[in-house]
Amino acid sequence: MSQIDYEQMTDVELKRYFLKHRNNKSALQAYLDRLNQNHREVIAGPEDLDFDEKIQTAILKKLQNQEL
Repeated sequence: MSQIDYEQMTDVELKRYFLKHRNNKSALQAYLDRLNQNHREVIAGPEDLDFDEKIQTAILKKLQNQEL
């Protein structure tokens, strides 16, 4: 059996691979490592009074970036 190169997979490919091979502990570890490496911006917290506005603004910004 050939060795799988998780580093060469995109985030989406790695997630799909892991979901198809849930018993593969090295795939799980690679997926968790990748999640921890990727910085995800915190848009708003539950204590923010303008939570809804921040979420809507972030969604609109993402949609506008996709159209470019």
